[in-house]
Amino acid sequence: MSQMMSTRDVARFLNINEKLVYSLVSEKALPATKVTGKWLFPKHLVEQWIETHTLNYPDNKIRLPPYDGLLIITGSSDPLLNKMIYQYNRMQSGHIAVFGNLGSMGGIQALRQNRCHIAASHLLQEDEKDYNFDYASRELDMFPAIVNFCQREQGIILQKGNPHEISSVADLAKPGLRLVNRALGAGTRLLLDRELKKASVNAEKIDGYAHEVSSHTTLGLEILAGCADVGPGIRAVAEMFSLDFVPLRWERYDLMTVKDRFFDEGIQRFLSMLHEDAFKQLAAEMTGYDLSLSGKMVFPNRKLP
Repeated sequence: MSQMMSTRDVARFLNINEKLVYSLVSEKALPATKVTGKWLFPKHLVEQWIETHTLNYPDNKIRLPPYDGLLIITGSSDPLLNKMIYQYNRMQSGHIAVFGNLGSMGGIQALRQNRCHIAASHLLQEDEKDYNFDYASRELDMFPAIVNFCQREQGIILQKGNPHEISSVADLAKPGLRLVNRALGAGTRLLLDRELKKASVNAEKIDGYAHEVSSHTTLGLEILAGCADVGPGIRAVAEMFSLDFVPLRWERYDLMTVKDRFFDEGIQRFLSMLHEDAFKQLAAEMTGYDLSLSGKMVFPNRKLP
């Protein structure tokens, strides 16, 4: 079990008055659980809460060198993106794309730190009506150019035959169930935490909640091998390994780049492939993808602060 903190511990950790901690709890703004009448706070969730609510960063002097044939993509992993990168490297002579699996939050932070050309992200906003915009506006000094890569179906991946009869997130509280989870900062993990909270399920009591893997594919393999019974992931991976799947929602999976690098040759070469039949054929060979927005610039439906 992860380290738990008391109200006093959290107040010291955040350097705030203990009364403010209670106020944040009452507003459901701070991750907490109540045990025998006392509030307890999983330290890793408090750290995640701090990270996702950070607003100001020091100016970063690091600058990516001019594009010279190497395209760096970081962020959330995806099987279709992996195939797209392979296709790019095969078809674009003299150009190479590489991917760093950092999770959605890690990708946006790498973009802010000028350590990549493109960040892949699927972070559901607090209002549950849109993706990525609020996080991008908080993390980046200048709002990025955001192009949709695809829409994906997110849900719960299960062992074949669904032996534990899982039909919703609430069923993850069943005794004897073993979960395999995604890492902190991954959009899939944040979605699971949100759904568990809505279902009033204490995540810390789920066996395997702290067992984290770095990608959808690795999670699917854990379930296929019998090392876990369930885990959060996308339909494409469930189908890849002939596993069962309980859908939660369709999500928008976007590619972000800073506006002053948007017209770099490598970025434009990569984005232009989203309109080609070869990319559509890759997606057609898989399930759980929708390309109706692919290659299109997406904008927030409201004015950002």
